[in-house]
Amino acid sequence: MNYETLVQVMRRLALEAGDKIMEIYNSDDFEVKSKSDQSPVTEADEAADELISAGLREVFPDVALVTEEQADSHTQEVMTFLIVDPLDGTKEFVKRRGDFTVNIALVEEGVPTRGVVYAPARGRMFYTDALGKSVEEAGPFDKETPGALTPLSVSDADNSALMVVASKSHRDEATDAYINQYSVKDSKSAGSSLKFCLVATGEADLYPRLGRTMEWDTAAGHAVLNGAGGRVVRFDDHTPLAYGKAGFANPFFIAYAPGVELKEG
Repeated sequence: MNYETLVQVMRRLALEAGDKIMEIYNSDDFEVKSKSDQSPVTEADEAADELISAGLREVFPDVALVTEEQADSHTQEVMTFLIVDPLDGTKEFVKRRGDFTVNIALVEEGVPTRGVVYAPARGRMFYTDALGKSVEEAGPFDKETPGALTPLSVSDADNSALMVVASKSHRDEATDAYINQYSVKDSKSAGSSLKFCLVATGEADLYPRLGRTMEWDTAAGHAVLNGAGGRVVRFDDHTPLAYGKAGFANPFFIAYAPGVELKEG
């Protein structure tokens, strides 16, 4: 894999998909349909998926591609693959709350090693460079030439005053009970894979997820957090969260800065 090319292509496709998404987001109205699992899907999801999939297949025809919006890609059993959530946080999109992202990642031998998370409505873009180190790019976002880059590094967590981030749409009593085991200075909510990125930037120390997610929801954010020195582990046994699982469903997990003293679930 040519990582220089991969990073350039993922970044460009994320920006192009973001333009398409925002065009629909800012329109007077858009159609919202329900998938078989009753989760929402919009024309923005479908348009972004088509754009990203075509772009990845053109440049990387020999690499397996798994994407949320193409059910036939979910039957693959692979350990190295590209994985896409063209619009993560569709509920946030539908409610016009802005916390949605474009997620594109490379998984190698079950580990997310490269990824881009772009939040077009928030004007924030996070990605791994060719060496796997994570950066945040400042806008304006030219398609071909990156702007100013800030290297990302997780916090030096203070376990007596932790910063916690949790889901905006899926927070529940179990999540709150787990968070209450820690000494929390402040807690914030965020949608989509932005939660991983807030841990990667040091804006948060801990992100527990006690709810259903799929690998395309998490791979890009996981890669960004990895590249900033963070970790993502299973909630049940604190072993690393792996990818390429049958059906691509995740167990509950915890994303965190390594200085956090994890509690048992």
